[in-house]
Amino acid sequence: MATELKPIRSEADYESALAEVERLWGARSGTTDGDRLDVLATLIEVYEAQHYPMDPPDPIAAIEFRMEQQGLSRKDLEPIFGTRSRTSEILNRRRSLSIEMIRKLHDQLGISADILIQPTGRGEAA
Repeated sequence: MATELKPIRSEADYESALAEVERLWGARSGTTDGDRLDVLATLIEVYEAQHYPMDPPDPIAAIEFRMEQQGLSRKDLEPIFGTRSRTSEILNRRRSLSIEMIRKLHDQLGISADILIQPTGRGEAA
């Protein structure tokens, strides 16, 4: 029989909740087990956000990931960055993204502006 649901306050509570999720995995939505799985997943998500926060991805890594997803080449990004050399400077971290580039990347590739405004590690603002 399942234990009473309660907030996750410790690492032991967290491990117990993960074990319970594993046991319930695949439960049908709308059933008692399915509802319990949904609630546990929400509790785990909140605990992980508080105790294991993730840094936003690096802007260049996000651009490269989107390029890979969409099968884009560096040449495909030239209209966004302006020139071939500027595209190279951006992707090689020798130049930072400008506000206009961030807008274009967001509009044309759907990359979150919150990710794109993060420092790229090197370079001056364009």
